[in-house]
Amino acid sequence: MPRRGKKYQEALKQIDRYELYEAEDALKLVKEAAPARFDETVEVSVRLGIDPRHADQQVRGAVVLPHGTGKSRKVLVFAKGEKAQEAEEAGADYVGAEELIEKIRGGWLDFEVAVATPDMMSSVGKLGKLLGPRGLMPNPKTGTVTFDVGRAVKEIKAGKIEYRTDKTGILHAPIGKVSFPLESLVENFRILMEAVIKAKPAAARGQYLKSITVSSTMGPGVKVNPQKAAG
Repeated sequence: MPRRGKKYQEALKQIDRYELYEAEDALKLVKEAAPARFDETVEVSVRLGIDPRHADQQVRGAVVLPHGTGKSRKVLVFAKGEKAQEAEEAGADYVGAEELIEKIRGGWLDFEVAVATPDMMSSVGKLGKLLGPRGLMPNPKTGTVTFDVGRAVKEIKAGKIEYRTDKTGILHAPIGKVSFPLESLVENFRILMEAVIKAKPAAARGQYLKSITVSSTMGPGVKVNPQKAAG
């Protein structure tokens, strides 16, 4: 186990590692205990009662956080003609069609979210092996395959995030920065948890929210009571 620094150890003293906190109290502790000098990201980690080996128990979606994440993400849009112009006017960082596809095939990946119009997906699909493992493939489930590219770009820029479970059934998502007012972090947390609960697979059995932890980039985790997570 890696040795933690002095600031982390000091932060850890402020937290009862066995307590299941209310969301507001947990996020307050995260803000107070954040040890770094930079503005750390606040992240939520949720262990779900699903079997990630089964396709019908995957949890994936997107949600617009009302207070954003504190970070503007680079958005790429695969589109042509009027839709390309619409994406540019909405603030997309990169817009194009086949020329962008070739650029990505060459190894360029300087973007964080990709959006595509449905008519472009037959071409974009060829990038599956490159974009899929990195979570960059446009997907209808997250609203990134759409003809309404202007709206999609604006939502992403305003704070729309994607969430998905990993191979162990844990979901990770950012909900803001340590510098955010506590009320903003709490509201972002509630909106995320409501979306995750609504995304519960029909095939999932037993307790759905197994455990919830909030933490800052460099700080210790604080456990949230899963029974009151969306209350």
